[in-house]
Amino acid sequence: MLKDKSYTVYFIGLLLILALCLGFNISLGSVAISITDTVGIILGLHPTETTDTYIIWNYRIPKAFTAILVGSGLALSGLLMQTLFRNPLAGPYVLGISSGASLGAAIVIMGASLFSGIMAFSTFNDIVLAIASSAGSFLVLLIVLIVAAKVKDTMALLIIGLMFGSITGALVSVLSYFTKAEKLQQYIFWQFGSLGNLTWTQLTILFICISMGIILSILSIKSLNAFLLGENYAKSLGIQIKKSRYILIMATGLLAGCITAFAGPIAFIGLAVPHITRQLFHTADHKILIPAVVLCGAILMLICDTIAQLPGSVSVLPINAITSIFGAPVVIWLLLRKKKMMF
Repeated sequence: MLKDKSYTVYFIGLLLILALCLGFNISLGSVAISITDTVGIILGLHPTETTDTYIIWNYRIPKAFTAILVGSGLALSGLLMQTLFRNPLAGPYVLGISSGASLGAAIVIMGASLFSGIMAFSTFNDIVLAIASSAGSFLVLLIVLIVAAKVKDTMALLIIGLMFGSITGALVSVLSYFTKAEKLQQYIFWQFGSLGNLTWTQLTILFICISMGIILSILSIKSLNAFLLGENYAKSLGIQIKKSRYILIMATGLLAGCITAFAGPIAFIGLAVPHITRQLFHTADHKILIPAVVLCGAILMLICDTIAQLPGSVSVLPINAITSIFGAPVVIWLLLRKKKMMF
């Protein structure tokens, strides 16, 4: 375990890297804007009527903040699930929450063409899609919470969550089979994930949800540390297992559900960032890990988003593809170098 001074140095380093990545992310894109001009626009030193100012404030800054929130939220929710289930392969979507959001999106996008006489909102837009995705994710979350009250074994809860994911995935497949080609393509594009479609209002809602998830996680630090040694040990410390499990599931539902609703299902970050963070900090103490994964998730997401938008080109690659292509080799290299997974 590192000493407190080393942790401080690490956190300062991560904050500097985050600031650097944020600056590069905002300044790079299809339109060339120098870092100096970017800083000047942010500080209000440039005229507000210019095209560069409009691009920075209405597209790049919201997109960068979305990347920070999405990366932080997914990384933290992955840490919570890996600790709760004591499984290094657990991620933020193991409870079927993402599948519920996907089903909500599928009903809006593809269901409108099947039930046009019933569904008057066939002129789908981002707001309706976000509402439907949120409703789907929280419906699955509600079911999981009800099941959690009846199931004592945490592993059984994990399997039940995976089964919910399979059921919702099957329903999406049925909708996909019967829907029109253009609607199916629209749904596929949503599954690619996107960070650039949020307004400031939607970004505020996402920020509130992520903040609530972080607060619940901080309040659960003692429980999380106890869960690492098993539920029997946690009980001996006076931890209320069911209450703690509810709080962790609620926190994960808030984080993963809202992120999927607003940005689509984004893979890899929630699974890999907790492992990367453990390798960097050499600790299992969640007092250190929670802020560390929040920073590491934000940094990695900013890097992936910068690569995805292909600086100097009008093309934007699917963020889902970049997170896996860029991140998976990093995790493989870290684990091979360490030869032992810290968990």
